[in-house]
Amino acid sequence: MSTAGDLQRYRKNLRDEIDGAALYEALAEAETDPVRRDLYQQLSQAETEHAAVWRNKLAAAGIEDFPRHRSVKGRILAWLIRRFGVEFVLPTVVAQEMIDRNKYANQEDASTLSSEERNHAAAVQAATQGKRPTSDIGKDIANAEPWHHSRRGNELRAAVLGANDGLVSNFSLVMGVTGAAVSNKLILLAGLSGLIAGASSMALGEWLSVTNARELARSQIGKEKEELELTPESEQKELALIFQAKGLPRAEAQKVAADLMRDKQAALDTLTHEELGIDPSELGGNPWRAAGFSFALFSVGAIFPVLPFLFTHGGLAIGLSVTLSAFALAVIGVATSLFNGRTAWYSAARQVVIGGMAAGLTYGIGTWLGVSLS
Repeated sequence: MSTAGDLQRYRKNLRDEIDGAALYEALAEAETDPVRRDLYQQLSQAETEHAAVWRNKLAAAGIEDFPRHRSVKGRILAWLIRRFGVEFVLPTVVAQEMIDRNKYANQEDASTLSSEERNHAAAVQAATQGKRPTSDIGKDIANAEPWHHSRRGNELRAAVLGANDGLVSNFSLVMGVTGAAVSNKLILLAGLSGLIAGASSMALGEWLSVTNARELARSQIGKEKEELELTPESEQKELALIFQAKGLPRAEAQKVAADLMRDKQAALDTLTHEELGIDPSELGGNPWRAAGFSFALFSVGAIFPVLPFLFTHGGLAIGLSVTLSAFALAVIGVATSLFNGRTAWYSAARQVVIGGMAAGLTYGIGTWLGVSLS
């Protein structure tokens, strides 16, 4: 006996599948590449079959008033495809598929559909990459994926931002204590304490982030391995769709998928790369190395405001601290220009101004507190 909640769920699922079928049909009509057109036609047919499942459930419950046509959102997307082409809408389709890939995970009466929805998400995601596979696709396909090429750029960005965090936070701290007109020893103590505390906090945060990412990756790979054992036909179909999305004709994609399934580890690695976006050989990196890297970067930035107080004191130490910190801020600004699209001069000036404003604010607060406490 279906409850009111079940009927509402059936209606929503039916609407989603109708929209999905119409969307892939529109993609197929607009697609000029015959291989991808065939892929979209397959996905449209699959969504139509999914819609029939929910339509039959509503009919079995005696409901005749159910969704029969696309929603307004579906109509808009179809119009955009006809007007601007497949590539204009495809990123939106991928994003929606990735959101919906697990929408049936907690619906016991849709376990088969859940697996197929994940297949669709992986296939459409592969279509956006548009990389024609080679004969060794099962073992090395992920080495050519875009996210691997961007890794060095991400490391550079992390290094610059890590050093910037240490510099700005400790510069502000040192200037705040300086404003309170305390002794050189207290300024030095505060600066070094801020360096150690901040670097330790950053290192711990990075360690937790990488560790959690690795644990999540292992959990996802474990589920993928279980699916590969329990539903090999579905996983083989997913691989075929992925390969077809990358440019192989349907028959060739199905053959490659069948060949790959003979080596379960290679199949698992490929699914892990393509469906989850995870490199099994790394699983997000080494947490201890990431923690050490983060600690060192923060410390490098944080040491600049403190250095002068190690060798001198008074107004000279303060002036040198400001000068060194401003210089380091400018260098970091130039480094950020490598990935923010701005000129080096603009980025350097902006960094110095913002860092100076933060330090000036804490200096003012320190001065006010110093006068108030005295």
